[in-house]
Amino acid sequence: LQHDPDREVDMAKVASTAEYFDTLAERFLPDQAKGVNAQIQYTLSGDGGGEWTITIEDGEFKGVTAGGVDKPTLNVMMDAAKFVDMANGDLDGRKAFLTRKLKVKGNIALAQKMQKFFPQG
Repeated sequence: LQHDPDREVDMAKVASTAEYFDTLAERFLPDQAKGVNAQIQYTLSGDGGGEWTITIEDGEFKGVTAGGVDKPTLNVMMDAAKFVDMANGDLDGRKAFLTRKLKVKGNIALAQKMQKFFPQG
């Protein structure tokens, strides 16, 4: 496969949780994360699930690691398939939260702000 610079690639759509976390650095909008210092843990259940932790230091994306941490700033918990739908923009994050498909533990304000620096598809 050759890279075609004229071809637009839709980075927003992902097929799996693994693909989402593998492409997260490309999706991150640092200008929207100024002053954010956080460890955001994702605890995803079901097929394709697992735990991942994202580290952001002073608005800079520091990376994703497999597994959880002792005291994350925020823990995002949901079914892996629903998470992929949310990442692709097929499931609204606020609606998922209100219908208890998405649960968050920790800094709720950070959860709301995340849509700005990790936009949905």
